[in-house]
Amino acid sequence: MPNERLRAALAAGGWTYATLADKVEVDPKSVERWVNLGRTPRRATAVAAAETLGEDVHALWPALRQARPARAVSPELVALYDQRADLPVSAIVEMLKQAREQVDLLVYAAVFLHEAYPSLNELLRERAAEGCAVRIAVGDPDSENVRQRGEEERFGHGIESRCRLALMHYRPLVGVPGVEVRTHATTLYNSIYRADDEALINAHVWGVNAYGAPVWHLRRSGKGGMFDTYAASFDAVWETATPVREG
Repeated sequence: MPNERLRAALAAGGWTYATLADKVEVDPKSVERWVNLGRTPRRATAVAAAETLGEDVHALWPALRQARPARAVSPELVALYDQRADLPVSAIVEMLKQAREQVDLLVYAAVFLHEAYPSLNELLRERAAEGCAVRIAVGDPDSENVRQRGEEERFGHGIESRCRLALMHYRPLVGVPGVEVRTHATTLYNSIYRADDEALINAHVWGVNAYGAPVWHLRRSGKGGMFDTYAASFDAVWETATPVREG
């Protein structure tokens, strides 16, 4: 099936198969196949082409959003996403909606959750009202580790601001029965989004923003597996974290 979105983007920018191919260093016939046959290029090439055209890569090639089926290396590994940007926020929301006992969020900021799903606080209130223990740990914007992460991910001081913004988003939940909000100053090796026995783990890669780093979807299958490793890590961070007070 032809890629009409790509065809329109080329036409709008005055690009030909040859000029785009030259820009992203592929054969013009490859670009022709992307348009006329709906072929999907390699991810790095797709990203370069989308940036050149000023388009969203997933709008041009929606197939790049799909998770890769996980190999049976671990029975707990459900799916692997090349980068967090490939993971629809709806997948996180649906996982949280299914929680009946426990919700754990360990991040520095992750303001994309509230930006993409403004009703997140209402969802967490609802889960707590239904008996879930909800624990939210966001980065302490004044900590050295947060500042260092900003440098490593080339965010500069923006990450401190995003931590403050995240805290502002979650502050209305402070004092809600069943919900605890804390700030932590640890080195964040992975962001963790847990709902009962399911978890999404966003790795952090030096020099890469979190949205460009991999995510693995885990489902607990027994004691001592990958899931328990990350659950224990969350608990260890939680013990060092500072409760956010009302007011």
